[in-house]
Amino acid sequence: MKNHTFAYPFSAIVGQEEMKLALLLNVVNPALGGVLIRGEKGTAKSTAVRALAGLLPEIDVAEGCPFACNPLGDDLCEACAVKAQAGTFVPARRRIRVVDLPVGATEDRVLGTLDMEAAIKKGERRFEPGILAEAHRGILYVDEVNLLDDHIVDVLLDAAAMGVNTVEREGVSFSHPSRFVLVGTMNPEEGELRPQLLDRFGLCVQVEGIADIDARVEVVRRRAAFEENPQGFAEAWAAQEAEVARKVEAARALLPRVGFPDALLRLVARIAVDMAVDGHRADLVMMKTARAMAALDGRDIPGRDDVERAARLALPHRMRRKPFQDVGLDQAALGASVEKGLAR
Repeated sequence: MKNHTFAYPFSAIVGQEEMKLALLLNVVNPALGGVLIRGEKGTAKSTAVRALAGLLPEIDVAEGCPFACNPLGDDLCEACAVKAQAGTFVPARRRIRVVDLPVGATEDRVLGTLDMEAAIKKGERRFEPGILAEAHRGILYVDEVNLLDDHIVDVLLDAAAMGVNTVEREGVSFSHPSRFVLVGTMNPEEGELRPQLLDRFGLCVQVEGIADIDARVEVVRRRAAFEENPQGFAEAWAAQEAEVARKVEAARALLPRVGFPDALLRLVARIAVDMAVDGHRADLVMMKTARAMAALDGRDIPGRDDVERAARLALPHRMRRKPFQDVGLDQAALGASVEKGLAR
């Protein structure tokens, strides 16, 4: 019988290096703004997202708190603050969660709801937490994000950018922290996201089925072994998983000390101008991504290659395009821009 308690190991995924890198960069620096993974079915998108949580250390939480308050932090919710003052606060530890957002989710299910009757009659603020509360300090996974109502996508992206979810009804409001790594997946054949929404995702990667015969054979071999004995397969890959987890933890610790020289800032600006992207969000994301790449590699200063790879992840969904034109990036034009930027 298949054991559902073991997720497929992240390090056992064959190929799809850009997707895996984009996911790792977002857990190294959640401020990147999430990642949109575009591609056909059966390309390990969901598998990679669910495996990502297994690489992250357990977190300290307040037992029973729907907002996963951090006992060591200073942003406790009202209930936890009362418990802390009364001495009844109980700390606990748990794994990072991957929270799914269904395509048919309503705004109330996503944001949470206020009990207006209690507010009006008793002057009490009673809040029923939603998906954004569940996802706080975790990973919010939206499969088929392109099929969600645009308003729901806007709400998600606002919360991801602000780190706070606020619900307002009839002059009554309730706010709670909502910081999470946002991962959206989609099959472009089923419809596109509006350009305004595409731009709000930090990174974007395109995944395709593997054409190499040997690699395809290895995909099937590993998957079959996992389905036959999930625990044994997980144990066989435990050392590789531990090494990736160690790199992520070290990168998160190093990131605040990673610099970004003015010469690289000018290169980022040159790329943005040459590639004709609108606004300045792309510049900022390229810089943050290059810093996270350097940290993941154990370096405190990024280099030209980090900036170029960052551009490949940060720009494809931000390029101006004509109607019905696919999301993408002119790799030759990017290379020429990098060379021109370095020559100045």
